[in-house]
Amino acid sequence: MIYVGDSMVNSKRLFGTDGIRGKFVAPSSSEKLAIAALHDERVICSTLMRLVGESLARISDTMPGEGANVVIGWDQRPCNEELVASLTLGLRLAGCSVTHIGICSTPFLHYSILQNNARIGCMITASHNPVSDSGIKVFDNQGYKTSPQVEDEITLIAEALAQEEREIDDIDRENFSNADVDLSDGGNWAQQQHPLWLSKRMQGWSDFGRSLSHANIADPLLLDCSKGAPSTWLAAWLGECGINSKEVSQDATAMNEGCGAGELSPTDTWTIDEASNESHLLLRNVQHAPAGTIVGAALDGDGDRCLIIEATETGYKVVDGDAIADLLLKAAARNNPNCQWHLAASIESDLALLSNPCPGLEIKTSETAVGDRWLSVELRGDGLLAEQMPKLFGVEDSGHVVLPSPHPLLEKHWSLVGDGAATLVSYLLAKSCIGNDEMVRGWKKRISVSNVDRNLWDGRNQLSDTIADIAFKQLNELGELTHWNRHGLAGEENLMLIEASLNDCPLSLGIRNSGTQAKISISLRLGIGLDHSGMEAILDEIASILATNMRL
Repeated sequence: MIYVGDSMVNSKRLFGTDGIRGKFVAPSSSEKLAIAALHDERVICSTLMRLVGESLARISDTMPGEGANVVIGWDQRPCNEELVASLTLGLRLAGCSVTHIGICSTPFLHYSILQNNARIGCMITASHNPVSDSGIKVFDNQGYKTSPQVEDEITLIAEALAQEEREIDDIDRENFSNADVDLSDGGNWAQQQHPLWLSKRMQGWSDFGRSLSHANIADPLLLDCSKGAPSTWLAAWLGECGINSKEVSQDATAMNEGCGAGELSPTDTWTIDEASNESHLLLRNVQHAPAGTIVGAALDGDGDRCLIIEATETGYKVVDGDAIADLLLKAAARNNPNCQWHLAASIESDLALLSNPCPGLEIKTSETAVGDRWLSVELRGDGLLAEQMPKLFGVEDSGHVVLPSPHPLLEKHWSLVGDGAATLVSYLLAKSCIGNDEMVRGWKKRISVSNVDRNLWDGRNQLSDTIADIAFKQLNELGELTHWNRHGLAGEENLMLIEASLNDCPLSLGIRNSGTQAKISISLRLGIGLDHSGMEAILDEIASILATNMRL
């Protein structure tokens, strides 16, 4: 095993873009087989989770912080009890103490790490993946997702441990599978604490608005928390704030099944008839209202992102993370003008968000790799020690909005976290201030090619060169193509990002492997006013070439 720069060679990472995920299966007979099954079949089991626990414990001394306490939370997937016990077993066998906080959302795990002064946090979830999947997200002592370098170290340790013969007797297995400290209170602790945390955060959002009462909201506002942890408390909390809300995902067959933000796309629209015939619970239940009315909101399974549903003249549309960020900036410009803000957005966000600054605000913009951890990496450089909420946030069009949050133990200290419930509330505050001010958008489209061998694309090889040449030729036929710049981006090892100007308008083409599935994504974005005629044909040709050359 050798390293080249920040990447591993001759080894497969356990971690994808956002943790480890896979379909849950019965325990493997050996740790080597469990690792192989994750790579070859995208499945996980308790054998693998125990190995991850031991590996985390062995790397904990190299991570920031003091002590050896690990906080574990999980969502409602039926397999998670077994995975939590196995992770706990691995951690405690290797010397860590473990605190269980029970069923919660991913953002509340972030809070609990800080509140419990933990060295590491682990969230057992597969986010918006089907309920048959599960996995793990790992966080450091500041509540931030671990870096690829740390994840590579965990991978190396796990591979080494899997070569050893390590037996555990039944008594140790039973004892060490339980936490040292259990705060879960039958699953109620996080459901009681998260709304208190949200109330405290809302008090500091005067930049976005001061009251929810003037927002144009349907009665009731339909909530779809994907049958995740917020589905047990968010509607009641909004009711205490004066917003009549109704949770619909409790009627879902299972978490993420026909419900939640994972079943929606940022650019989705529906007529009234189309929505009524959808299998998605939220769409099937919304009632038409005047254009601009907020009729619903959808969180994903682990509660860290949110998409809004608004009424249009003919039906409904998704208000994505980009449009949410646009409204937050407009509200900030009205409520606290002449301040400097830092906005970080991923390479899949609308170019208009980065190239069309909000009047009344001085805005520094940054573009990051896909994944909310990279938003936090970019924003942390501005410093998070302040009396008032720092003027910065990050966004992905998928509904991740990373906002500052006060540290639960340290005064004037702030952390960064993406929380779907907080995203919804901040948007409602901004909406009450701004009203129906539409975002001026560019054009974008993202398509994927599934069932591909991701090893055949790295953004720099011959196939990458071929795609770049085809894109240049075809775009050049559509107008004057200038400022062509092909490069990568920190955090996206296999990304090929091409930035250019077409007829003096910005253009961006990004191609990257999925971090969790056997697919590759192609994203094309145009600035405001650029004709997108012919762009879909370019996307289709690129997808066809990738399918031909990468198909499994």
